[in-house]
Amino acid sequence: MAVTKIRKISSWTLWAVSAISVAVLLLFYFGGEVPDQKNYTPVHTAELLYWGYTVVALAVIALIGFGAFQFVTALMTNTKKALASLSVIVVFLVLLGITYGMGDGTALPNINTESAVYNIPLWLKVTDMWLYTAYVLGTLCVLAVLSGSVIKIIKK
Repeated sequence: MAVTKIRKISSWTLWAVSAISVAVLLLFYFGGEVPDQKNYTPVHTAELLYWGYTVVALAVIALIGFGAFQFVTALMTNTKKALASLSVIVVFLVLLGITYGMGDGTALPNINTESAVYNIPLWLKVTDMWLYTAYVLGTLCVLAVLSGSVIKIIKK
C-alpha cells in the first residue's frame, strides 16, 4: 500500500511540475516582447528564470533531505553500509577539487562592465569546475548505460 501511495504522490508531482513548466514556457515564447528593443527580448524572461530556480532548489532540497533521511536510517541499521555511502560524497568533492585545479583563471577579453565583476580567476575557475564536472558525470552516465546494456546482452 505504501508503494502505491508513493507512486501516486510522485506521479501527481511530476504532472504538476510538467504542467507548470509547459505553461511557463508557453508564456515565455508567446507572451510578447519588450517594445523598443534592438533584439528580440521576451517579456516573461524573469518568470522563466524564477521557475527554473524554483525547480532546481526543490530538487536540491529533496535530494539533501531524502539523502540525510536514508543515511540516518542506514546508520541505525547497518553502520558499515551507511559510512560506505559517504564515500560517494568524498569522491564527488575530490572530483570538484580536481576540476577546479584544471580550470583556467585567465581573464576573458572584451567583457562588458556588468560582467567584468565576475571576470576574475576565482569565478572563471569555478565556472570551469562545474563544466568539467558535468562533462565527467555525463560521460560516466553514458558509460554506465552502455556497460549495463553490454552486461545484459552477455548474460543472455
